[in-house]
Parts: sequence; C-alpha cells; structure tokens
Amino acid sequence: MDAPSGGCPPAAAPSRAKLPLGIVFSTALFCGEGAAAAVLCLSYGHSDDRFWLALTVFFVLCPSVLVQLTLIFVHRDLSRDRPLVLLMHLLQLGPVIRCVEALVVYCWSGREEEPYVTITRKRRLRQGYELELEQEVGHSERRLATHRNAFKRMAVIQAFLGSTPQLTLQLYISVLEKYVPAARAVLMAICLVSVTYGALVCNILAIQVKYDDYKVQLRPPAFLCIVLWRSLEISTRIAVLVLFSTVFKHWIIPIALANLLVVFFLPWVQFWRSGSRLPDNIEKNFSRLGTVVVLCAFTLLYSSINMFCWSAVQLKLADRDLIDKSQNWGRLAVYYVARLAENTALVILWYFFKTDVYENVCTALLVLQLLLGYCLGIYFMLLFFQYLHPCRQLFRHNVADFLHCVCCRRRPAGTPLFLEAPSEPGVRHSIV
Repeated sequence: MDAPSGGCPPAAAPSRAKLPLGIVFSTALFCGEGAAAAVLCLSYGHSDDRFWLALTVFFVLCPSVLVQLTLIFVHRDLSRDRPLVLLMHLLQLGPVIRCVEALVVYCWSGREEEPYVTITRKRRLRQGYELELEQEVGHSERRLATHRNAFKRMAVIQAFLGSTPQLTLQLYISVLEKYVPAARAVLMAICLVSVTYGALVCNILAIQVKYDDYKVQLRPPAFLCIVLWRSLEISTRIAVLVLFSTVFKHWIIPIALANLLVVFFLPWVQFWRSGSRLPDNIEKNFSRLGTVVVLCAFTLLYSSINMFCWSAVQLKLADRDLIDKSQNWGRLAVYYVARLAENTALVILWYFFKTDVYENVCTALLVLQLLLGYCLGIYFMLLFFQYLHPCRQLFRHNVADFLHCVCCRRRPAGTPLFLEAPSEPGVRHSIV
C-alpha cells in the first residue's frame, strides 16, 4: 500500500553513521569465550584431563580460524598491502583490529563533509502505508556497512561452529562429573549468549535478504521474543542431546551425522535436479573449484545451524543470493514437528535407560521441563511471526491462516502457502 500523500519521494538525505554496537558485542563475545576457554584449559591441564583439554582447544581454534578467513574474505585483504592486519589475523586477533577500525571510522565520520558514494532507496512500513526513503551513503557509512556485514557472518560462524559444540561438550562433562566449576560455568554462559545472538543474527539476515527493498528495524518486543524463542529452542535441544549421549555414547554419533548430512546434501540434490549452473557472483577471481569449496563451507554452516535450531532461510544454490525468498509455511511446520518428535524420542529413551548418575534428580520432571521448554520456544516463534515480524503486513497468509487451514481442512490439499518477498529491484543483501 502506498503512502496516502503519493507523489515523488523526498530528496535524498545524507545518512548518519550509527554506533557499531553489534561489532563491539561480537568482539566482546569472541574475546570472552577465548579467555574463559583458556582459563578452563589451565584447570584441565592441572588435573591431567588431556582428552577434555584437547576437545576444548579444538572447539576454540577451529571456529577462530574460520572467523579469520571470513573477515579476510569479506574485506578482500589478500589483494591489499596490509601486513599489520594480516599479522593480527595470523595471531587469531583479527576481530579486535577490525573492531578498532570500525570505531575509528565511526569517530571520524561526520567531522568533515565527504561526497556520497551512492544513493539507496528503501521502503518503510508505517501504520499500514509504504514510505519511500532515499539516503546518500558516504564513504564512512559504506565502510561501516562492510564491517557490519563481516561481523554478522562472524557471529553466525562463531555461534554454530564454535559456541554450540563447546557448550554441548562442557555440559556433557558437567553431567558426568556432577560438578560445575566457576570457569566452566562462565564459559557455558558465554557460549549460550553467543549461540542466542548468532541465531538472532540469522533471523535478521533472513529478513534483510527476503525483504531487500524495505528498511527493516526490529522493535524491542520483537527482539525480546526472538531471544526467548532461540534461547529456549537451542538450550533444550542441547540438553536433550547431552542426556541421550550420557547413556547411548555410541549412538549419538550416527544420529548427529544423520542430522548433519541430510541437511547438507538436500540443497545440493535440489540443485542437481534443477539442472542449473553454479552461481558466478561469489567471487569474480574464484575458479569453479573455489566456488564449490565456498558453497560447501556455506552448506556445512547451514546444516550445523539446522541441527540445533531453525536456520530461518532455505538454501537455493541456483539463485544468485543463494536463498529461496519465498518461505513456505509447510517447511517450517515439518521442521518443528520432526524436531519435536526427535527430541521426545531421545529424551524418553534416556528416561528408560538412564543410569545411577541421575539418582538425585527427578527425571520425570526433567523430561517434562525439556519438552515444555521446547514447546514454549515454538510458541514464541509463532508469536513473533503472527504479531511482531517487522514485515508481517506483506504476508499473504499468517500463522493463524495456516493453522486454520490445517485444522479445518478448508483448503485443498497440496496447495502451498507462501510468504512473498517484494520483487522490485533495490540494494541487494547477500547472505555470503
């Protein structure tokens, strides 16, 4: 719906640089998790727990290396003469120097007039109307946007390739030892915050990609709802996997691999069946092999996210943005029904085959809490899409419509319900 005043959009106004709080927060999480893991590794070294020490170090260094490569890839530093920055990345301190750069750019922005680089045109939904906005983007704002995009991807990688397995490992150790030292508790708390923040970033990136022509801003109630949804979903999922692994140590590996590989190969099967060619916009200097490697890494991250929570997007490797912008309510429903059934089966198997480790715990109450916690996370997800989604006015169908069709069967079977994104051209967001 267009604005009632109609006419031409207002003249382009210069954009003002915003304080990069997300960059500072991501850097603080990265440094905090590394410091807490270092302290915990010292305690493992003193107690001669070499196996736990090795796994803890691995889940710190592996995502850290991927984070450094991601920041270098986004900023294209390999083709530039920046030895200090590359040295900091080799020392695994790339996010720190990038954060300092972003703060310096922010502090110097606005002190002197600079020519704008481009003009962006966005739409904003306000009280049922669409307002078209134009802004002049200067050099400082463009550099800050590059930093923000890089740190969003860093937050997702750090969360689901580092913090999630680290949290799972430390919770597993705590259950076996029946003891949680202060260093481990701090590390687990930071990992949970990192995972929740990474899932929040996934939601924001998904909205930006699907509704590219619109200026999206989450309100505080929507932000709080996503935090509750993601924290409950991920924490209960990790708790179920940890409890199951304490009883069925050899079965947890094939279950985890099955979850990972099915989601990993599904986009590639869909791509091969479509007969499309590989996208050529990943990086112009990449060979076909390099493009395949990047897409495989991206698909691995996608499958890792879906093993613990809903990724908020569907991969479409034939698309230039790699994202299927028409989200189907059916896929969302199938995912959560299947995940709830899997969690229920795993926790019930644990309940019937539990050992004496849990003799001081009311296991029936714990099973009920875990299942109710996951259902509560689903409730907050439905609440977000029904009332708090920033682009809910663009939905052809909402949650209530889908549930009404499923329950009352007033819609012919096999007719999908789609959330359609706008198709008009604008400034493009890329998920890679």
